[in-house]
Amino acid sequence: MQGSCLCGTVRYEVDRLAGPTVHCHCWRCRKAHAAAYASTARADRAAFRWLHSAGLATFESSPGKLRHFCSRCGSHLMAEWRDQDQVIVRVATLDDDPGQRPVAHIWTGHDVPWLDGEGLPRHPHMP
Repeated sequence: MQGSCLCGTVRYEVDRLAGPTVHCHCWRCRKAHAAAYASTARADRAAFRWLHSAGLATFESSPGKLRHFCSRCGSHLMAEWRDQDQVIVRVATLDDDPGQRPVAHIWTGHDVPWLDGEGLPRHPHMP
């Protein structure tokens, strides 16, 4: 599977996901993605490769955790703990269908009530 940032400057490839997709609601993901949650899945470090990393920037959001994003458009693509064998892929940046659907919402104790979207009208395009 391949993935990329919004502007296409940074691209990556992952052979397969090594864990389920989850929606992370932790306050760090919420801030990093400017969204109510981030859809993530683990991949073995050996299965992940940067195809084009010019413009890739890194931010250490907590000790030992690196978040990688495009310095041009700001898309957050992957995160990693330096001492772990797996990386955290931001599933929404995949260009291909990973073939799995989310199984859980995690860190929901960090939710803020003003980001709740349940029960709101849904539109296929801007109304």
